[in-house]
Amino acid sequence: MRTVGTKAFGLRTPIIRESDDLSSIVCQSLKDAIEHEKLRLNDGDIVGVTEAVLARSQGNYASLDQIAADVRSRLGGAHIGVVFPILSRNRFSMLLKAIALGAEKVTLQLSYPADEVGNELVSWEEVDDKNLNPYSDCLSVADFRKHFGESRPHRFTGVDYVDYYKSLAGNIDIILCNDPRRILEHTDCVIAADIHTRARTKRKLEGAGAKKVCTLDELLRVPVNGSGYNDLYGLLGSNMASQDKVKLFPRDSEAFALKLQKAILELTGKKLEVLVYGDGGFKDPVGGIWELADPVISPGHTPGLRGTPNELKLKYLADNDFAGLSGDDARKEIERAIREKDRNLMGKMAAEGTTPRQLTDLLGSLCDLMSGSGDKGTPVILIQGYLDNYAMQ
Repeated sequence: MRTVGTKAFGLRTPIIRESDDLSSIVCQSLKDAIEHEKLRLNDGDIVGVTEAVLARSQGNYASLDQIAADVRSRLGGAHIGVVFPILSRNRFSMLLKAIALGAEKVTLQLSYPADEVGNELVSWEEVDDKNLNPYSDCLSVADFRKHFGESRPHRFTGVDYVDYYKSLAGNIDIILCNDPRRILEHTDCVIAADIHTRARTKRKLEGAGAKKVCTLDELLRVPVNGSGYNDLYGLLGSNMASQDKVKLFPRDSEAFALKLQKAILELTGKKLEVLVYGDGGFKDPVGGIWELADPVISPGHTPGLRGTPNELKLKYLADNDFAGLSGDDARKEIERAIREKDRNLMGKMAAEGTTPRQLTDLLGSLCDLMSGSGDKGTPVILIQGYLDNYAMQ
């Protein structure tokens, strides 16, 4: 009888560089782990590869000048509004510098008390104490300072993002408000810089009479002056690479996942599932920050990872259907119920409380927690037993 269910391992790899054969490197790292750590692969095991190393191997970079050129071509290069960016040195500061290079003037509208992923400028309690309504009250920087003080460092980074974003270029003005239409009091050419709410923001701006509106995923969809690009996500999912360029979200992630699956099958004889993952979808209970700054958790994966879990709730079975049983009798009946469960348990009481999320979102979050974003050196994650259940020995 099995005594361990799901297991996850972070696999160390060499430092990945542009033009490296990432599929071969992952296969070699997997082979090394099998030999040195005495791992045994099984059909249905899962390999996760972080989007960062895939994009790096593709050389998917863009300079600030290349981004600025696309901004000018799409929005005219005069006075550009930018609404609802997240507060991030890594994620947005370089994009703001590039936008400022591509415009004569930038009016940046920040949401308050927090950005869309939960990074706070101030707390809701402070906003309530000042009797402010962020959905109607538009603040200048002077207003913001009068209400909340001259220094508002972020609780984790220590950065005052109002000052920081203002300091990135001499042509940036800042206002604070949660109604995107207020930017139209300053300019009718706007970049909707939010991530998950971008379509709604664009729709509201266009409905209010904006002349030109584009979202971050509409910039750098094609190469500009030899830049990298992403035909689906544009600048969304990009990260600072150096002081003058960003690394974009990887292209062709599904094709890479299929290629890697085939290479692993040829190497080991086992059919593994593969996903490319970025930010996980979890929320920090202390800081209130939702970590998903990428447009999706998994931009590409093999077909076996499509869909959502179809699971019975063991607690429900133990407390209800088989409440009068214990020991081996309970185990046998629960295993039987699992083996005989319907192919679709939606709406069934015995499935209530199981997580109705995409498998790739759950797995990508697990991979992100395992690999981290620092110096662990494990951009590849091997997961075993995740697709199994209690009835499988």
